[in-house]
Amino acid sequence: MNKPAPNWIRLITITFCVVIGTFIISLLLLVVTKPSPDAIIDSIMSHEIQFAIYLSLVTSLISTLLCILTAVPAAYALARYEFFGKITLKMVLDMPLALPPLVAGVGLLLFFGTTPLGQTLAEIGLVFVFTPLGIIIAQYFVNLPFMLRIMRSTFESISPRYEYVAKTLGCSNIRAIWWVTIPMASNGLLAGSVITWAKGIGEFGAALMIAGATRMVTETLPISLFLNMSCGKLNYAMSAATILIVISVVSLYIFERYGGSARL
Repeated sequence: MNKPAPNWIRLITITFCVVIGTFIISLLLLVVTKPSPDAIIDSIMSHEIQFAIYLSLVTSLISTLLCILTAVPAAYALARYEFFGKITLKMVLDMPLALPPLVAGVGLLLFFGTTPLGQTLAEIGLVFVFTPLGIIIAQYFVNLPFMLRIMRSTFESISPRYEYVAKTLGCSNIRAIWWVTIPMASNGLLAGSVITWAKGIGEFGAALMIAGATRMVTETLPISLFLNMSCGKLNYAMSAATILIVISVVSLYIFERYGGSARL
């Protein structure tokens, strides 16, 4: 049995947590309380901020759906099967977590702007460069590893014996996964979806590189914050920041409340 830590160690470590937490809260309060409540409300009601909210919601929801559709089967494979190159593949799939978003955005810009595949997609109407589609693909590329890691952790925490029992009762492999494993992974799926959606709304660097920063065209909330800070419209900038803070707080609460064993 582990001996309890001495009181002075407990006090020092808890103090570190409190100091760091106080620093974070202070920064957030400075942002939220900088303009008056009336100024924030007026800014949020403006056409520009409402457009930024709308575009952020639409693009983040679509990119989150894409992350779910691709990350869930990939995470299941990584959690359940052993195959050649698995460790290398896991490292590659996690690469967007380590890449600076600006570098990811440059890569996406080159891929969709200069390669034959990107040019072919543009010819059939799927233009990603300097359009909202670029925002979606940037959010998807940068945030896919979050969903992958959470769902892989969730599937690893679920015993495969439940699937074996379902198959002995007549279920096919697909039906066993769909009716047994997926419902048991619902908390992880919810937590992963929420945190991926919140990260999508806050994506800036990669989206800036591939989609640009054009008002009322590719102006998401982070882009609006950047543009309005650049030209001195502080109320608009703080309104966008306040909305992003609220989304972050709510999404983190849901993640901690329903995440269960799922962790980044």
